[in-house]
Amino acid sequence: MSAPVATSAFSKDNPFPAKVTENRLLNKPGSSKETRHFVVNLGDSGLHYKAGDSLGVFPTNRPVEVAEILEKIGATGDELVSPAMLKLSTPIPLREALSHRLALGSPTSKIISTLFAKATDANEKARLEALLKPEAKDALAGYLDEREYIDILSEFPNTKLTPQELVDHLRKLMPRLYSIASSSRVYPNEIHLTVAIVRYTTNHRERHGVCSTFLADRVRVSETPTPVFVSNSHFGPPEDTTKDAIMVGPGTGIAPFRAFVQDRIAAGATGRNWVFFGDQKSHTDFLYQEEWETYLAEGKITHLDLAWSRDQILKVYVQDKMREKAAELWSWIKGGGHFFVCGDAKRMAKDVDQALHDIIAEQGGMTIEQAQDYVKQMKKDKRYQRDVY
Repeated sequence: MSAPVATSAFSKDNPFPAKVTENRLLNKPGSSKETRHFVVNLGDSGLHYKAGDSLGVFPTNRPVEVAEILEKIGATGDELVSPAMLKLSTPIPLREALSHRLALGSPTSKIISTLFAKATDANEKARLEALLKPEAKDALAGYLDEREYIDILSEFPNTKLTPQELVDHLRKLMPRLYSIASSSRVYPNEIHLTVAIVRYTTNHRERHGVCSTFLADRVRVSETPTPVFVSNSHFGPPEDTTKDAIMVGPGTGIAPFRAFVQDRIAAGATGRNWVFFGDQKSHTDFLYQEEWETYLAEGKITHLDLAWSRDQILKVYVQDKMREKAAELWSWIKGGGHFFVCGDAKRMAKDVDQALHDIIAEQGGMTIEQAQDYVKQMKKDKRYQRDVY
């Protein structure tokens, strides 16, 4: 029986002001990606986590974006506002609301309607009206998708919103959840994260992922208090440590499996570990390469199957590697092995799921329907778990 876990005074409603003690680039020079390893010190928070849990991080917005918005609406930032969705008892300065409390992206059609109602400039009014026509519904969705609030304020400079009108359109700035990449058996006072830093361009403007660039650029190592909380998950390694674990985690999807393997080794698990990892290029994007190769050399993981999509003309993905090893994969599953997937929900997880069904049908001599039933039973038995986003 496991020992009862002590509860901490810190939670999502009362996050712990942690310090980030390490910020390290995992990709090597020449990579088109920016993936970073962060170490978050839990100090005396009393926060406890288990393999499979996530860390919630409350970011702040980029000061340059806040300054741009203030300039566009002609505000100083000292104006007091009461954003409706924050349910505040007293108003707060506009700069604080824009920096710490409200999201500056994902505008809705409501902002277009408000600007249209206020517009006095004939040209701006006509452009706003065109966007609001019923037949322009798809065009409006595409327009909003490519913009943040600063773009819209810039495109209609003669139609001014008051500070209160602006904040009433903005959503709450939400914490971001990251899969924990460490085991508390090994690092009881630290949490490790594997984060893809989001930077791209739309509508001729550079965009910055709010929380990923907060961690990468705005948090000063060992200085900036970073509000965090542990989010408990039903995702986790097999409770029965004699069971085998097959882990499929390309890209940053490898994070929880780094935790799983650390945890299983520390717990003395006798079940075997099989890791599938993939990314663009082997020489620049092999995240935690030294650790995985050491585990493999020491027999702590039985197999390490790697898929590189840009090392050759034909792209190779983790599901392709699964199909190559179909017979052995089936023998692990048939023998009671657990199957885990973490990462991109849109494509990877669907492709891996299809490969799993196909392998079970082919290797198990089953019809498609029987394979579907087999996978459903695996899910019921918690032998097939996914952490996808």
